[in-house]
Amino acid sequence: MVVLGIDPGTRRTGYAVIETLSGRLILRASGALAVPSKFPFHERLKLIYHGLQEIVTKFHPDEIAVEDVFVKKNARVALKMGHVRGVALLVAANYNAVVAEYSPGEIKQAIVGSGMASKEQVKFMVTALLQLNDMPSEDEADALAVALCHIHKRKLDRESPIDLLRKRNSC
Repeated sequence: MVVLGIDPGTRRTGYAVIETLSGRLILRASGALAVPSKFPFHERLKLIYHGLQEIVTKFHPDEIAVEDVFVKKNARVALKMGHVRGVALLVAANYNAVVAEYSPGEIKQAIVGSGMASKEQVKFMVTALLQLNDMPSEDEADALAVALCHIHKRKLDRESPIDLLRKRNSC
């Protein structure tokens, strides 16, 4: 299974393509689509759209996972992030991909074990889980975490409670 994880951002949208093969995690690509802040917002959305479309066309993900928007302090920023999320969802819909959406807390819980984990803790765990030589950028790490969260969730969905108990008891 090939999963594309997307961390929507108005200036940098992180992406990560991870393949699971015989229980192994294989990083196919990751990075961030950087768009100049001097461009009008609609032009930035267009660049993000084309960048994500290019990634989907190149890697043919089976499923696409997108981080959900949360309002911290500024509703205007959250609204703009929602537009970027909408672009990501549109790319997925045009590709007829299975789509999953996760809150930041769900992602942190799946990766670090705490929904209140720091960005640095997420970066550290993503680096360890994927055995990366270098620490990824913040946007890239977030996208990697989104993809890993989805892979973890899908694995749990496929295993029955009995399978999970057997694994727990065999440790």
